[in-house]
Amino acid sequence: MAVPASAVPIDWAAVKGDFPVLERTVNGHRLVFLDSAASSQKPRAVLAAMDDLYEHHYANIHRGVYRLAEEATAAYEASRAKAARLIGASDPREVVFTRNTTEAINLVAYSWARQNLQPGDAVVTTLLEHHANIVPWHMLAAERGVEVRWIPLTPDGHLDLRNLDRLLDGAKLLTVAQVSNVLGTITDLPPLAEAAHAAGALLLVDAAQSVPHMGVDVGAIGCDFLAYSAHKMCGPTGVGVLWARGELLDAMPPFLGGGEMIADVRLDGFTPNEVPHKFEAGTMPIAEAIGLGAAVDYLDTLGFEAIREHDRPQGPGRRSGRQGPRLGPAVGRRARRRRQLRTRRHPRPRREPGPRRARGVRAGGPPLRQAPHAGAGGCGHGAGVVLHLQRRGRRRRAGGCAGCGPEVFRPPVKGDRRRREDG
Repeated sequence: MAVPASAVPIDWAAVKGDFPVLERTVNGHRLVFLDSAASSQKPRAVLAAMDDLYEHHYANIHRGVYRLAEEATAAYEASRAKAARLIGASDPREVVFTRNTTEAINLVAYSWARQNLQPGDAVVTTLLEHHANIVPWHMLAAERGVEVRWIPLTPDGHLDLRNLDRLLDGAKLLTVAQVSNVLGTITDLPPLAEAAHAAGALLLVDAAQSVPHMGVDVGAIGCDFLAYSAHKMCGPTGVGVLWARGELLDAMPPFLGGGEMIADVRLDGFTPNEVPHKFEAGTMPIAEAIGLGAAVDYLDTLGFEAIREHDRPQGPGRRSGRQGPRLGPAVGRRARRRRQLRTRRHPRPRREPGPRRARGVRAGGPPLRQAPHAGAGGCGHGAGVVLHLQRRGRRRRAGGCAGCGPEVFRPPVKGDRRRREDG
């Protein structure tokens, strides 16, 4: 796991200069980007690495014996090694390149789960999950008769583990996000790994939101699968990672067929390639994988200790010496009261002319019992504020989010007598 300590304090104003897009002005104001939980901007080092491949070294990988092909293949595999080192994996062959975290989780659902789960078996997940860690298990349940069980939440937005042993009874897989994209909750994973293994289940970790912010170590966690995306950690879109224990990958059937995933093909069948290549069918996103490696190098230069410290709340409201377990703000009665008081001190900006209520968007009324997304990833709640920020050059998303679908995340607020529009 790469967690270098910074010898000198980071000059974050200089770091801002590494991102060309932040030199823009929008509506006469300097651009401030607040949607990194959805997808981060790219530093010059990542853009330069991808440009260098296309300008000087591009060729298809693992197929040619000429100079360009060998250079492209070496750079691609070097990025695999960096992706493994980032999460403390000792063997780069346990790293499979995918399109993103969503595809990585689906790979587990289609390859491992369909081979190992039978009707009546259970998959346990939580109410903190991104849709990518919900929908594949619903699909599996509809197809195979697998039961999906849910770990509920405490009032302050953490996992309620009081009935964990009962939920894991008969389960084959526990799948959980290390950091919630909805509440910013950071989940303590090693106890969950221990409980899952004691019950005979494996642990799949969605690390899409945690890898960009903190040191992640698959060995320390004790997980069996872990997935993350490049585009949330200053890398390009179109490439992600599935890490899995080598013996699991060896036993799993291929996910897609064709291209690099075969060692031999005949009229009567085929022989799959070795791990990890048997899961990387066709021409892979070569430049994007190399961009991922450059993003790992860039984050290493900053140091995850410095990044984690920068994520902590700053200013007079910060409690000295207290390190809370969450990236995002707290939820609950006190937090709602603080938001209500702030709303009274700072009236909502005047909305654009148009209908007062739009389906799927709540742009007024009492605050919902939900904390803003980690990194200010957008949902439709508070759309008036979003519009105000957009006028001022701040970019925040105001569309539907990947966590606000289940009704559990949008309970009615006491005293709110107006009917909520459900999108």
